[in-house]
Amino acid sequence: MTVADGLVPMSRRTCLRAAAAWGLLSPAAWAAPRAWVRPWTGRPSTPPLALPALEGGVRRLADWRGQVVLLNFWASWCEPCVSEMPALLRLAESRADQGLVVLAVNYQESEAKVRSFLDLVFGEIPQALPVLMDRDGQAAKAWTARVLPTTVIVDRSGQPRWSVMGEWNWTGPQARELIEPLLRSGR
Repeated sequence: MTVADGLVPMSRRTCLRAAAAWGLLSPAAWAAPRAWVRPWTGRPSTPPLALPALEGGVRRLADWRGQVVLLNFWASWCEPCVSEMPALLRLAESRADQGLVVLAVNYQESEAKVRSFLDLVFGEIPQALPVLMDRDGQAAKAWTARVLPTTVIVDRSGQPRWSVMGEWNWTGPQARELIEPLLRSGR
């Protein structure tokens, strides 16, 4: 995997360089996490998504057709990913009855490491937050997740609508502004 492939390798060094370039290493940035929200600018069609689930089997985006899906690309070594994970779980639990699904797509870590991380953070593997394993990083590449965390919001018809790069308050008003119209449509 190279920059020429369209995906910057996400090592700790790369994340730190990107954070420094965006001014995220200053104390002021720590007090107010920043995220870049933009309309989906990926390919005209929806990239494929078929990944092994932590609990077994292969899951596809089509499995959740008719629901609003948040694809959250994360890793256990990514501090902003860890920080936003509880809010993503609260969002998934509070909006499941309205047709929202949050999929936690782990970036290139072992199953044992992911299980250990989830046990440490939540005390168990949360049922409301399905974990998919992007073992080779190809899903992140296809979904343009060049920075962790990156979340892509997919509407009920399976079309990506928004891309959120960086840590974000998923239970705050700005998140509601993106998600609510998608939850109301197609009900």
